[in-house]
Amino acid sequence: MKKYLLLVVLSILSQLQALKAQTLFTAPDTVCVRQPVHLNSTIFDAASYYWGFCSGAITSAPSGVNMGSGFGFHQPSNIEIQQDKNGQYYGFVLNASTDEFLRLNYGTSLNNVPTVTNFGNLTNGLPHHPTSLFVVYDTLAENWFIFVTGGYTTSESTIGRIDFGPTLGNPTPNIANFGNFGTPAILNYPKGIFVAQDANLRWYGYVVNRGDNFLVRMDFGTNISNYPATVSLGNPGGVLNSPTDMAAILDNGQYYFFVANRGNSTIARLNVGPTLNLAGPPTGTNLGDFLFRVTIPSSISLTRDCGGIYAYITDSTTSQLVSIQMATAVGPYTAVDYSVVGGMNFPSSISTILRDKDDLYAFITNVEDSSLTKVTITQCTNASIPSFTEVTPPTYYYDAPGTYNIYYVINQGKPNMAVECKSIVVLPIPNIFINLNPTICKGDTLKMYAISNYANTFTWSPIYNIDTAYHGTDTIKAWPDYTMDYHVKIGYPDGCIVDTFVHVNVVKVTADAGPDRTILDGATSVLGGPDMTLEGAVTYHWTPFQYINDTTIPFPSVNPPSDFTYVIEVTEHSSGLTCQARDTVTLHVNCGDFNVPNAFAPSSTSSQVNRFGIINQSISQLNYFRVFDRWGVMVFQSSTASQMWDGTYNGTPCPAGVYVWEADGFCVSGKPIKKKGNVSLLR
Repeated sequence: MKKYLLLVVLSILSQLQALKAQTLFTAPDTVCVRQPVHLNSTIFDAASYYWGFCSGAITSAPSGVNMGSGFGFHQPSNIEIQQDKNGQYYGFVLNASTDEFLRLNYGTSLNNVPTVTNFGNLTNGLPHHPTSLFVVYDTLAENWFIFVTGGYTTSESTIGRIDFGPTLGNPTPNIANFGNFGTPAILNYPKGIFVAQDANLRWYGYVVNRGDNFLVRMDFGTNISNYPATVSLGNPGGVLNSPTDMAAILDNGQYYFFVANRGNSTIARLNVGPTLNLAGPPTGTNLGDFLFRVTIPSSISLTRDCGGIYAYITDSTTSQLVSIQMATAVGPYTAVDYSVVGGMNFPSSISTILRDKDDLYAFITNVEDSSLTKVTITQCTNASIPSFTEVTPPTYYYDAPGTYNIYYVINQGKPNMAVECKSIVVLPIPNIFINLNPTICKGDTLKMYAISNYANTFTWSPIYNIDTAYHGTDTIKAWPDYTMDYHVKIGYPDGCIVDTFVHVNVVKVTADAGPDRTILDGATSVLGGPDMTLEGAVTYHWTPFQYINDTTIPFPSVNPPSDFTYVIEVTEHSSGLTCQARDTVTLHVNCGDFNVPNAFAPSSTSSQVNRFGIINQSISQLNYFRVFDRWGVMVFQSSTASQMWDGTYNGTPCPAGVYVWEADGFCVSGKPIKKKGNVSLLR
């Protein structure tokens, strides 16, 4: 935490003690790809909430882009980025060769290309050959200050303070140059300045001298605008060796300074202690070169993010970016070499790493070509939902394996703001052997399985038509009546849960012969009902074959002479299966009356309508069947039930009109029947 971020920690430290002991949210450590992730906040009364589900992880390798040299840089020596209270981002750059102070205006996003304001040397108040700067905010006075060091020799070494007032966007800041301090002067090529307000409300500053390897402390008293009292603390533990930059952090109530040494290509740590006003010099520890990863370092930046501390170091000759990751300021340390990022070209300085919710940014000044490199760690795109702003986030999932960063902020921008991050490991879906799309006939029983090595739990749902005795096993029996999905949740010891399913396709063949019925003797009836399966590769077979016009169609006509039962067998061929269904219908034949038509047409070519007579098939004895014209002349008579009148009399066609008939006989049951009626002869 190189610059202003430390002051934020100082100002809100006491307010965060209550939150520090508890976690802000709970989340699983491990899930599988597409496994639902459930997060739960432990804070329910915050003023605001922000969840980043695929947030940029500071442990990830950064990407970079060289933004070119069109910003007015001339051997830039230092850069710092800060966000103003109004949400605007500003960068500040020192030009060592031209004694210029520049401001970069990024607007509300660090992803923008900044506009540049060149303040020049601020009416000759800027230190000659400016080397480093530090941005500080006085929360009591609500004013911004930027401290600047400069000078390559003792005679030209000075420190200045630029007063911006309430906003870093001030177009006319003022400057006060303190000059050098003491007799003899104690500033000697000062670098890596740091200023902060201690718990006793006094302001202190520290700077390292590259010229003589001394650490210098400044005491401003209770007013940051005072001329400071200074003291040289020497070379603590002899660990300073041509230092090029210094960054500070407060960790577990202790101040620590990390120093980049150009002289022996090492990083040193100064243990300052619980207060910035120690009676003697801090203790020094040489952390080494981290297996040659640190080579002639030019700058160092400290950032606290997601529960860890991260140092970023630029190498001035190899143009490499190195990260040192630590759980606490005293280690253990893990160094990662990111090589050249974003066209770094003899970098001179790296800014504080700033997080804009789910994206992280840093900026590097390059001396060789006076260019600006933007370093980014952006949020990933593998979460089904990127972010959420309420206390209880919805269920989401990750679509690819990897380690993802969950970023949670409450009370954003307020004094009691709190941040917590958690890494969640997303594993690939384990190998699962499953019968995905089986097809069965309705009424059949299916064996479903979802077999996976190392799985320890199985939960099937729904429990409709399944054998619950095997509910918690990898294989289960089911007999669904319709096409449906059976879900199975498979659990693994590492926390991975796979929710998959077996899609069961049920071939539902229905045979509907129609309702049982009673028909008149000799009548014709159509078989088949509304639930008959009609679509698909379906065949029909009616039995027996007597008194039926077609045994292979769904709706045949029948005219049985007596009570008769028909059976329909419907067969469907689907997905290699043969599924069948059967149904029956019984027809009761009623011989309680004569069954005769009420009209006929002798001239018709159809044998069904060109004759007139008794249709009954169950007449055991016919005494007579007679037909009379309207004058009472009998034009036809017979005692044979199957004999029909052809509409003639003595070989002559009878005229069209209404005729009277009468019949007398017995059914096969012995029941006597006698009836008369009218028939229309049509010509």
